[in-house]
Order: sequence, then structure tokens, then C-alpha cells
Amino acid sequence: MNYFDEDIASLHEKLVHKEITVRQLVEATFEQIEAKDEKINAFVTLNKAAALEKADALDAKGIDEATILAGIPLAIKDNIVTKGLRTTASSHILDNFEPVYNATVMDKLDAKDTITVGKTNLDEFAMGGSTETSYFGVTRNPWQLDKVPGGSSGGSAAAVAAGEVIAALGTDTGGSIRQPAAFNGIFGIKPTYGRVSRWGLMAFGSSLDQIGVLSRSVKDSALVLNAISGQDAHDGTSIDTAVPDFTAALGQSVKGMKIAVPKEYMGEGIDPDIVAAVKAAIATFEKLGATVDEVTLPYTKYAVPAYYIIASSEASSNLQRYDGIRYGFRAKDVHSLDDVYIKSRSEGFGDEVKRRIMLGTFSLSAGYYDAYFKKAAQVRTLIKQDFEKIFETHDLILGPTTPTPAYGIGEKITDPVTMYLNDILTIPANLAGIPAASMPAGFSKAGLPIGVQLMAKTLNETAIFTAADAFEKATTFHKQVPEFKGGQN
Repeated sequence: MNYFDEDIASLHEKLVHKEITVRQLVEATFEQIEAKDEKINAFVTLNKAAALEKADALDAKGIDEATILAGIPLAIKDNIVTKGLRTTASSHILDNFEPVYNATVMDKLDAKDTITVGKTNLDEFAMGGSTETSYFGVTRNPWQLDKVPGGSSGGSAAAVAAGEVIAALGTDTGGSIRQPAAFNGIFGIKPTYGRVSRWGLMAFGSSLDQIGVLSRSVKDSALVLNAISGQDAHDGTSIDTAVPDFTAALGQSVKGMKIAVPKEYMGEGIDPDIVAAVKAAIATFEKLGATVDEVTLPYTKYAVPAYYIIASSEASSNLQRYDGIRYGFRAKDVHSLDDVYIKSRSEGFGDEVKRRIMLGTFSLSAGYYDAYFKKAAQVRTLIKQDFEKIFETHDLILGPTTPTPAYGIGEKITDPVTMYLNDILTIPANLAGIPAASMPAGFSKAGLPIGVQLMAKTLNETAIFTAADAFEKATTFHKQVPEFKGGQN
């Protein structure tokens, strides 16, 4: 099975017409993983026995022509809980955790008869932008093995880009789907906050986290997002609204669509190759009949500090549940309850997680709450209002996904502030709760993928799918295949 030559629709046709069996498809998927993953380390845990057992059951039942995801192997980011399948958030503190229930998105996928082939690597508790903070080692970019795949959904992105799976679930708190999608030359979408249930997603920043999809084609992401979207009684933040068929947005014309390009997204610090790719994307959309205007988002410059205060504050609250008592890692040689808490967390959490817990706890502490957390929340409202004003007159906002292409492994991990500033272009969409996606839009002079970002108003994922699909049909960037170049550090 060569996933570079397939999409979900073509695989579905072969399964329905018995050109291949589900078992053959699953076995071929594991062959791809076993052949490639030693180089890139995209997976933390494989689910081979259970996947083959489900494949045999589906073969015995037969594939329903109306259920397009039936028998399709998918990878799942390892901070989404999977019943009976180890879920670690790539942290030592959970390296032996086996959930007793499924995340809502997993129940929804199971209802569509998908096959979970394994859990993918990530920055520990999704805190990072390079998949270098994982307890289970660094994931490598399949385009150049000495480069990062981005993060925190680096394992999911690398697995799709390398052709190990057709699609994968990721999560996005400040760009953790879109940035690795850009670094790996694939499509990745973060839906509107509340479009997809967060029940069973290990919380990092609860008001920012969102589950989404990574795939090589726009249509494949639309199909998977169809399956996982919808209101959920378990999640009080999920939106009670009808879910459109996102595939109905595909094949539509962008003629007359109004696209805004923020001047703040094209200024100092953006790599010239990326600026050129964005300008080329603008020209493509204009050729397709869209109107493109320059706009301003003045509060963008405050997005990074506001985000890291809010996200770290929420993390400091969410991660207090990992105490060495109820589940997960417990330190040895403890002599008191305080010992259990302190040693288990000190040994179980990595440096980046500890850094964010400390930052968040400080921001929420008496005497500093008004100066930091409250102020950040006020800035967040201003950023949201910036977007609302633009969407009064425009359908989409377009800009670069990242300031630079993928950088070298080890190049920035020792400088947290520089790492945080790399999220400047993706963070605003999370603060505003709007849908956003990254699509392949070119390559740097060094041969590394470049992504262009599309953002739309709340619950208007269809505009993103229409524009991204039109762009995909007008270009060939998504058809390029990584060559696993370069040595390993």
C-alpha cells in the first residue's frame, strides 16, 4: 500500500469492491510504519493485535458503501484517551496509563468503523512546538531528518507526511496542528472552539485546546472532521449546532470571495521564502477570482504574551491532578504525602511542563492575578474583536503559518522565549476561538515545505475547505513526497 497514491475515497472504493480486504490494508499500514518509523519516531504505541482483530470483524461483516471511513486506518495523537490502549501524553508521569474509557472523538470514529493503528508522539502534554520535549524521544521531519517536524502534533504530522497513515488526529492549543502541518507539507485544520468535543482530551489550556485533523488532502480532512464534530453532553464547551457536510464545500468556486491579508503577518521576522510563497498563493487566489485586500490586526503583537499567560495558568490548574496518588507514575523512596507529590511531579514532569506550571501558578497568585492573568484575558477580548471586525467585510484571512520553515533539531530547544515567539502567527486563532488551517504552498530554497494559513469566522469551516480545495486543485505542492534526506543528530 502506497498512501502517496491513495486517499480515503480511493481506499473506500477498493474495500467496497473487495479489491483489497481490511486486513490487507491494515497489514500494509503496519508494514509502512515498521519500514519508516525507525527513522522518524512518529509513534509511541502501536495497536496491531486489536487493529487486525477489528479488521477481520469488518471483513466478515462487509464494508457498507455509505460508511466511507469504514476500515480506514488512522493514527491518534497520544493525548487523546483510548480505552484499553496506553495513553501517555508523551510524559513519564503517564507512561504506564491505560484509560478505562474513550474520548468522545474515539467513540465517534468507532461508530464509523475506523481502525486505530496507534498513538503518535507529541511534545509532553502538548507543551512545545517541535516534538522535542517528549519523554519518548524526538520525532524527525521526513523531509529532512535533522529538522524538527513541528509540534506539538509532530508525530501525527510526520506519520501522515511519511506515508505511514492516510490521516491522523491532532490537537491545537496555539498552533499545534497547523505548524507541524506546515513543516511537513500537509493539510491540517483546527476547527472552531467547541465544534469538536474535548471530552477525553488531556487538558493543557482548556479554553484553547481543540481536536482537529491532519491529512495529505483537503477532502480527507473534511471526511474525518465530519465524523468527529458535534455537540457532546460530556463537554459543556461544545457547541449545540448542526454540523454541515464539510465535503459539500469542496469543488465550489472562490470567485467573489473576499480574502484579507494582515500586514502584521508579512513583516519583520518572516523568512523571505515564506513571504514569496504567501504572495504566490495570493496571486493564485486572485487568478481563481477572489479579491485580496491588505488589512490590519493591531493587537497581534500582544498575542504571544497573552497566550502564554492564559495557557500556562490553565495548565497549572489542569496538571494538579497528576499527583502520584490516583494513577500514573509514583516516585520511589517517599516518606510522607508531601514526598509523594513533590517527588512524583519532579521526576514525572519534564522541564518545559514544569516551566509552564510555575509560570501559570505565578500568574494566578495573589497580588499578580490582576497584573497578569486578568490583563491577558482583556487582551484576548481585543484580539477577538480584531478578527470580528475583519470578518464583517471578508470571508477569510490569509497569511503565513510559520515565520520560518522547519529548523534543526536542538537548534532552539534551549531558548524557550525564541520557541514561544515562533507561534506568533498561529496563536491568535486560538485566542479568538476561530477555525484555521494550514495548506501546503511551496518549498524553501533548502527544499523544506512552506504552509499558508487560512482563518475564518466562528463556525465557518466551510469557507476554509472551499478555498483550500480550490488552491489544492490549482497547485501541485500537496503531491510532493518526502525523501528522508539528511543524517540524524
